[in-house]
Amino acid sequence: MSHQETTRRHFLTSSVALGAAALAAADAKPLGLFAEGREVLKVGVIGCGGRGTGAAVNCLDAHPSVRIVALADAFQDRVNSCRDYLNQIASEEKDKYGGRVDLPPERCFVGYEAYRQVLATDCDLVILATPPGFRPDQILAAAQAGKHIFAEKPVAVDPVGVRKVMEAAKILDLKKKGFVAGTQRRHQKPYVEMMKAIGDGAIGDVVSCAVYWNQGALWHKERTPTMTDLEWQCRNWLYFTWLSGDHIVEQHVHNLDVMCWAMGGPPSKCVSLGGRQVRTDAAFGHIFDHFAVDYEWADGRHAASYSRQIDGSAGRVGEYISGTKGHGWAPNKLAAHGPKGAAIWEYKGGNYTDPYVQEHMDLIASIHAGHPLNESRQIAESTMLAIMARMSAYTGQEVTFDFAMNKSSLDTFPKDMASGQLVVPPVAVPGRTRLV
Repeated sequence: MSHQETTRRHFLTSSVALGAAALAAADAKPLGLFAEGREVLKVGVIGCGGRGTGAAVNCLDAHPSVRIVALADAFQDRVNSCRDYLNQIASEEKDKYGGRVDLPPERCFVGYEAYRQVLATDCDLVILATPPGFRPDQILAAAQAGKHIFAEKPVAVDPVGVRKVMEAAKILDLKKKGFVAGTQRRHQKPYVEMMKAIGDGAIGDVVSCAVYWNQGALWHKERTPTMTDLEWQCRNWLYFTWLSGDHIVEQHVHNLDVMCWAMGGPPSKCVSLGGRQVRTDAAFGHIFDHFAVDYEWADGRHAASYSRQIDGSAGRVGEYISGTKGHGWAPNKLAAHGPKGAAIWEYKGGNYTDPYVQEHMDLIASIHAGHPLNESRQIAESTMLAIMARMSAYTGQEVTFDFAMNKSSLDTFPKDMASGQLVVPPVAVPGRTRLV
């Protein structure tokens, strides 16, 4: 076996071992080793929209020690709706949630900097579910504050942001704090077991992947006369690169993370195509509505990536993995090559925990065990795969992983948000938009 293949196998098996250990730890008897010896895990929620509220409930479902004790969002109505919902379920489902939501007005904060007020409380863990453009600064600040972190994906929208997450990863290691990302496939039992089978050589050497997130259009919110540019963009964060990274970053990162997992690490470069062909109204900001990417590894292997948000188009969401001996669609079945290839591996584990809950279970179990999981580097790399593909599509240039990770100066975050005035950048034009 070649050195490169040995390295890929090590990456696969070590990644799978981490996931399997977390799954096993989640079933183990808790040891009660939280901060300061307390039996309660205090959780603050930063970003109170649908995903933040959902993640708070997932965290409550993950372990009876969890208490939701602080909220923050840029907008008062979001804080109110999240607080009201959590108080409602605590009242209506007392056996499950009673006494576990403690949100007095003085721990419910509003504003673009309100996350700092949550970090100043005595919470042990923070859930970060704001629009992704805000996430790098919040991750870094949470790491510096000594908090465990659950961060929704992606963790950044540009190379400067990714480097902040990599800086936070070092701090988390030093402080022995945990970090789990909202790439729930890493915690979904069929995926973990399939990747173990692949790492053990079930389909031979992995030679290529094809990954997809093709679907229809998503929501948008109408602008009201009282909205500033900033509020309108934040409430429609999907459609602005500085907030979402474009849909290849915000959404397709799930599949790209699986691609990186299966291929044993990030590619060396990519070339992308993309455009804004159907979703052209100004209501949809300036992002593209479709991408196609060719990723290439240093050893000559390739992977294809397709993502689209266009109504009336064929849908497909998933990951296809091919090796020298077989292939399969993640995460349920691997088969030998050929139209009637014999089954090599099939998931037979039966029912499993909702992965949106399992990811919190794994983080909490690792905190109990005194060995907090730290997934910050792997999600930073997967996020960068999406960012470099977007950079390539916007500019029409080949983009290397090394350039994006170590040299690009691209920083999309606004330099001044105080006035609320924020001009929408022009739609990128390949061949004209500069690569920086």
